[in-house]
Amino acid sequence: MHGPTSPGWLLVTLCAATGAYCLLRMRSHVEEQRRAAGGEALMGFGMAVMAVPPSVFIPPPWAWPAYAAVFGAAALRALWTARADSHHLHHLVGSSAMVYMAVTMAVSPPDAHAHGAAASGVPVLTGVLLLYFAGYVLLSGARLLPWTGTAAAGGSAGAGGVPGSAGGAVGWSDRPELARACRLSMGIGMLAMLLAL
Repeated sequence: MHGPTSPGWLLVTLCAATGAYCLLRMRSHVEEQRRAAGGEALMGFGMAVMAVPPSVFIPPPWAWPAYAAVFGAAALRALWTARADSHHLHHLVGSSAMVYMAVTMAVSPPDAHAHGAAASGVPVLTGVLLLYFAGYVLLSGARLLPWTGTAAAGGSAGAGGVPGSAGGAVGWSDRPELARACRLSMGIGMLAMLLAL
């Protein structure tokens, strides 16, 4: 993506750390957590590589079509799995946004990458994706806020106030708030990448 070097490295670090945590979440005992974590790890690492500042590394011309193919396949998988779980619709939008950014970078002139000039994406599509991810970030942030109403009303919070823990210890890879923070980080990263497009 285009933009200054320091924020670019911050974005690379954020996305790589998120991808690494998602890889660790794949060790969860909950099958759905493992399945979702794999797609999120791919997204995190893909965003990290895409965010490397162009003053450091300019990908070869074949890299952008390869990105589009990988994330196109991820989008098809998300579309297929969305039949059973609507959470995968977000994965579909995220993978489609990565395809869009890869195609935009592929058709932009090579010297635009080196000089930090803006790529020429479709402004309406970029705007719609920005609105979606801004809303997603706000919703994800709100979900991280502590809610005391459920536990006070006799909700299903177990030991430590973790929903669904039923008094047992919950492994760190199964903590829902960490998964939400991971998704929030990737949403913020996607917003930054779309703004830099």
